[in-house]
Amino acid sequence: MSDGEAKDRELRALQAALAAEHAAVYGYGVVGGRIGKERRGEARAAYDAHRARRDVLVRQVRDAGGTPVAAAAGYALPFAVPDAAAAVRLAAELEARVAGIYADLVRDSTGERRRAAAEALREAAVRSVRWSGKSVAFPGLAERSAAGTTPGAAAPAR
Repeated sequence: MSDGEAKDRELRALQAALAAEHAAVYGYGVVGGRIGKERRGEARAAYDAHRARRDVLVRQVRDAGGTPVAAAAGYALPFAVPDAAAAVRLAAELEARVAGIYADLVRDSTGERRRAAAEALREAAVRSVRWSGKSVAFPGLAERSAAGTTPGAAAPAR
């Protein structure tokens, strides 16, 4: 792979991570509106973490010569979120999906960016386990084997 191709792959992976963070921020807005009082602080911390990652990714995309992908006005959630239990499931799903996207960025980047992507993957995987109570052997990769799905974050609403 040429240097130019590698840079293009890295930029695409950065854009995908940014899109996933936009969707996670939106999703945590829904989570925050439905989550029980006992887990509200945890939801707020995750929301803040995703906003911070999003802001870093905007700068990284620009530094890589790209125009950062914009957030959608709304996103289709993977299921209805009528109550606190569904909000917990949504939070776990958001984190699992974000971990998958960061696994791609780890693969397609090098140096400090790879280290930061691995850290983001780890943080998302830990939050997913905290929300769901379940773990996987290889966070961010297990989702790839499920029926050919790509673990992007919530899809933009149409």
